[in-house]
Amino acid sequence: MSGDILKERPALFLASRLKRLAERMQGDVAALGGAVGLEIQPAQYSLLATLDAYGPQTIGELSQAMGLSQPAITRNAAKLAQMGLVAIDRLHKDQRHKTVSLTARGEADMACSKALVWPQVEAAVRDLLAGMETQFLAQIDAIETALAQKPLHQRFAPAGLRLLPFSDERAALFGAINREWIEAMYRLEPADLDVLDHPRARIIEKGGEIWFVEAQGLGVVGTCALLKTGEGQYELGKMGVLEAARGRKAGEFLLREMIARVRALGARRLYLLSNSRSAAAVHLYEKLGFRHDEGIMREFGARYERCNVAMLFPLSANGAKAAA
Repeated sequence: MSGDILKERPALFLASRLKRLAERMQGDVAALGGAVGLEIQPAQYSLLATLDAYGPQTIGELSQAMGLSQPAITRNAAKLAQMGLVAIDRLHKDQRHKTVSLTARGEADMACSKALVWPQVEAAVRDLLAGMETQFLAQIDAIETALAQKPLHQRFAPAGLRLLPFSDERAALFGAINREWIEAMYRLEPADLDVLDHPRARIIEKGGEIWFVEAQGLGVVGTCALLKTGEGQYELGKMGVLEAARGRKAGEFLLREMIARVRALGARRLYLLSNSRSAAAVHLYEKLGFRHDEGIMREFGARYERCNVAMLFPLSANGAKAAA
């Protein structure tokens, strides 16, 4: 007879253990709702409750308020619209500006839920957590706060790698590292030279950032820039690792740090421009959650002659790869 691997490796499978617990509890909530004729699934309640409490919201506002990715919000809202519980108004072409609101049926089902389902659920959960409710919920708050301050990926950085900020002394390294990979695969374009020769003026003084990764025994081996291209909007660019340092996971370490940095800045949009010839880089972007985006290509792709890949990162709590 096999054992319970989730219990045997509790730290490794913490997220899966919590998901299993959630599914068991949500199954009971669904049964309570079904008993009073409601079709609402437990996972749909948080979106409905947000609309019920705060009124109509855009996809972007719901994403920020609920801490979920915009694609996840869009999928959930679409299902609720099919059920006739919400209405989605396309005010703009931009997905984030679709406004979601409760329909009359949605309002009625929420009133029924709050009267007949939620009180039973709250009473049952309090009974389940008898004697440990305050401590347990405080621990969940502490975990969420700790993850917001320092995500998991920052807690297991590859040995020997360290993140360093921009300084005028390192400005020359920014140009040298990028020149190596650009000249090896493409040609330096005017847009490249302008940024590489004037990193402080073109990036730092315009609200952007430049970071470096240092490898023990080798010094600075990689760099990346966050170019501010609008309010709450950044382009991930000029990311490169010296050929001599390949294989040390320096690029992945740097990219994870940049994603975390953009989140810390409260950005609403992170995108990048690349070329399919940089297959290893594109694969890394995909691995960490970037998605190919035709809208980004149309909006920014003309900046470089070599650009034939444009990607967008879903800036949310669930955007990055989840733990096991």
